[in-house]
Amino acid sequence: MTVDEARIAGLLLAAGGGRRLGGRPKALLEHRGRPLVEHAVAVLRAAGCTRVHVVLGARADAVRERAGLEGCVLVENPEWERGMGSSLRAGLDSLAGTEAEAAVVSLVDQPGIGPRAFGRVLAACRDETSLVSAAYDGVRGHPVLFGRAHWAGIAETATGDRGARAYLGAHERAITLVECGDVARPYDIDTAADLHHLE
Repeated sequence: MTVDEARIAGLLLAAGGGRRLGGRPKALLEHRGRPLVEHAVAVLRAAGCTRVHVVLGARADAVRERAGLEGCVLVENPEWERGMGSSLRAGLDSLAGTEAEAAVVSLVDQPGIGPRAFGRVLAACRDETSLVSAAYDGVRGHPVLFGRAHWAGIAETATGDRGARAYLGAHERAITLVECGDVARPYDIDTAADLHHLE
């Protein structure tokens, strides 16, 4: 499988309301002069994803208005307040009718993970049964890639803010780990103390 064949979709989860940031949606935080969601889309595109689905939730109208998301499929998650699991389900559901054989999942609040890390994860995808995860000093992290064969199982178990954690834990032996600690910094923008990471 090659990324050029458009068989791997980028799935960006950008619906959160930024509860620990005083209700500032992470998608709208400014990074390098543009909304963070726009930066995250650019990273997926630079890694080779031609199909990018973006899951929106908190202040979705403002995100659509302010961010340059041309060419993306915008998926609105009306249940975004229930946590990342609901956004993951909405995103995977939006891909069901496409030709995508796998989806690489990006979180909008991790700007320290760039195209090189995504590229390594994409390159490790073999077919629709693949499960691939970036690793940092051997510890599983983001981004993660799910072959289509896993989408239904992930959707069944994705609840709250745990996303695919339960599914991945149950399929640990099937995961291909790709070390990315030399090319990415996997911090999250969760609280005001993390905002110094933004440029």
